[in-house]
Amino acid sequence: MGKIRVGFGFDVHQLKDQHPFILGGVKLEHHSGAYGHSDADVLLHAICDALLGAANLRDIGFHFSNTDNRWKGISSLVLLQHVLELLKEKGWAIGNIDSMICLEAPKINPHIPEMKKNIAAAAGIDEDDISIKATTNETMGFIGRQEGVVAYATCLIERV
Repeated sequence: MGKIRVGFGFDVHQLKDQHPFILGGVKLEHHSGAYGHSDADVLLHAICDALLGAANLRDIGFHFSNTDNRWKGISSLVLLQHVLELLKEKGWAIGNIDSMICLEAPKINPHIPEMKKNIAAAAGIDEDDISIKATTNETMGFIGRQEGVVAYATCLIERV
């Protein structure tokens, strides 16, 4: 077996009324959405951080600063593609991605197949190598009050 590494990613964004909600590259119909410098896609941000961490390439904020107007409003699928270019330059490829989204609403399960399709296309991997799960916070804390959304991701990368 060749060299492998694992990485962990986390992201959180506040939810704002009448703001678009993009998750896994899918626009969700909801009264509020995640707010941030890019499209605030917490799932993709957590995945990017997991991949960058596994490859020892710092974090998403280092590469895509929220003070850099190049990234303002950009699709996080584009950020993921940039991360994959960085990994490729260092001789790494994705083995698999496992992720968890934590929010009260809207329900994510019906959108998971489209999210997996978007991520697989952007990352150049099989949908079967991507796991997306969702849970609530049982109405507790800022997630329970629908003030924010959190995503976690782990990944395995392999030396090419």
